[in-house]
Amino acid sequence: MSRSVSRPTRRLQMPSPRRLLAFAGLTLVAWYASVTPAMASSVFQDGSEIELTVLQAIILGLVEGLTEYLPVSSTGHLLVTNELLGLNDTPESEAAIETYAICIQVGAIIAVLFLYWERIRQMIDGLLGRSEEGRQILIAVIIAFTFTAVVGLSTESFVMDNLFGVGPIAAAWIVGGIGILILSRTGWFDNAGRELGTLTWQNAIIIGLIQALAVWPGVSRSMITIIGAVLVGLSLRAAVEFSFLLGLLTLTAATAWAGLGGGAELIDTFGVTTPLIGLVIAFVSAMAAVKWMVAWLNDKGFELFGWYRIAIGILAFGLLATGSIG
Repeated sequence: MSRSVSRPTRRLQMPSPRRLLAFAGLTLVAWYASVTPAMASSVFQDGSEIELTVLQAIILGLVEGLTEYLPVSSTGHLLVTNELLGLNDTPESEAAIETYAICIQVGAIIAVLFLYWERIRQMIDGLLGRSEEGRQILIAVIIAFTFTAVVGLSTESFVMDNLFGVGPIAAAWIVGGIGILILSRTGWFDNAGRELGTLTWQNAIIIGLIQALAVWPGVSRSMITIIGAVLVGLSLRAAVEFSFLLGLLTLTAATAWAGLGGGAELIDTFGVTTPLIGLVIAFVSAMAAVKWMVAWLNDKGFELFGWYRIAIGILAFGLLATGSIG
């Protein structure tokens, strides 16, 4: 019996220059909103010996934007990139760069907010009682986020002490890659499935608990959320879109938490200008990555990401073995 293949999403339209400028401005505002509360008690130290150069900021922005919504783990890529750039050689710089790796997500958040504005507006209408489908999706996003947040906060110390390193990340890359290949070869993603508006609160709980596995750096929030959404019966198209929407709330909460807790140290260590450059680069590159991913999944499927994860995991283990990163 043949299987009905559901394509991931409609092809996204390129934004107009006016809207692009408006959302670029929103990116700037969101960045300052994430760090300003903590900056109130900090003093700028332009002469700091620890420096984030413009080139390094651009590299980090590209890495964040290109990997945040792909099923390859942006956290893992950023940590390895920081190791290669030598940005976490001291306790001060390590703490600052960990905060920056989270706050730079503002660029990726704004990118999806921009590209999926019509769906987000429907969710707002649902909140106001004007769209039943929007209300259903909004409830599902909130429930899934809540269960992820509970698990994430309760396991934060364990994860930071035991899993926040290149070795565990490389292992997660390889295991996730093998998982993607197995699921792709068995037709896991090739189902007709249900639409986004059919999500129940029970479905949302399952997805939220599954997304919590992404507290292990290298697992990939995007990958595990898509798998969880397909597991509860969504089509691949709907699962990818739900992953983006759930990411908006999850990443926004993580960014606000990091900005309040470590914003002062971030600004004291690296200043404002170069981190902001990285954030804008993340915004632009995340838009490109999302559009590419949607187009690729329409035609090719998930296998490429599985092979990539295995390759990058092997490479990371090789860098560890040769002492290139520690």
